[in-house]
Amino acid sequence: MASADERRFEVLRAIVADYVSEQEPVGSKALVDRHNLSVSSATVRNDMAALEEDGYITQPHTSAGRIPTDKGYRLFVDRLSEIKPLSTAERRAIHRFLDGASDLDDVLRRSVRLLAQLTRQVAVVQYPTLTNSTVRHVEVVPLTSARLMLVLITDTGRVDQRNVDLGDVLGEESVAMLRDQLNNALAGRKLADAAAKVSDLPEQGPAELRDVMTRVATTLVESLVEDPEDRLVLGGTANLTNSVADFPDSLREVLEALEEQVVVLKLLAAARNPGSVTVRIGEENEDAQMRSTSVVSIGYGSDDLLLGGMGVVGPTRMDYPGTIAAVRAVANYVGRILAGG
Repeated sequence: MASADERRFEVLRAIVADYVSEQEPVGSKALVDRHNLSVSSATVRNDMAALEEDGYITQPHTSAGRIPTDKGYRLFVDRLSEIKPLSTAERRAIHRFLDGASDLDDVLRRSVRLLAQLTRQVAVVQYPTLTNSTVRHVEVVPLTSARLMLVLITDTGRVDQRNVDLGDVLGEESVAMLRDQLNNALAGRKLADAAAKVSDLPEQGPAELRDVMTRVATTLVESLVEDPEDRLVLGGTANLTNSVADFPDSLREVLEALEEQVVVLKLLAAARNPGSVTVRIGEENEDAQMRSTSVVSIGYGSDDLLLGGMGVVGPTRMDYPGTIAAVRAVANYVGRILAGG
């Protein structure tokens, strides 16, 4: 890249930094005062004129300063050579906060709260997809003589617990028989196959367990068939109202779009590889309601297995390096927890 282009990019980078932190359009004098650009105010003015002509910055009608456009933010993000790492204290806080989680729901709820706090944006996490999961084991735990807990464990580390009232008293021997029958039928099967198999179980077992197995099968089907790909955890929507100036006409539209799961799932669908961050800025978002926002998303899971997506939604005036670092760190940690590492 020619030196004039490099210099203009440095001017653009300074405009992005000042506008993100100050929320005010940026003038050439302020840039020269605040940044070590090593050129005169006149040169900066010329560079700003060139950036404006090329569509990287624009002048809001009420101001003498300039603000970045979607195209300007895109160039800034594409040329982020290094993402500022989270501080040791921030990383420790993530570990401590997520390590205290008791189950999958708790991990995801905590992840959303953490992401919303770290980025001061709206955070969203998709439940792990079950499409390719297989049943590793079904545990049957007697809670009382007439009540069982069923624990379905998948190969992706997902654990689903459900209680069943039997309407009958069941001895230890019958519980062991039930456990064996369930695992013989379901272990190692894909969830969709297991769901189909479950409905046959009452007919295949001993007659005295038929009523119990019918209740167990009905409950297990809920674990196997429920589609968590359509389940999302959302947090930090109040953060958008703190940025109301960034959404002069569109805040309500954005809030309504976030309530529509299908819109948010589409945003997360871009992130298909664990660890790889996708940034969509303003007009790059397919959904018209989301075109005043930027979305930073990532897949979480292990190297060879994508479990789901997570990300943040905020105004285009966003701290992109800090947001990308936070999203990546939380996704890595959640992936490790859920993959059992």
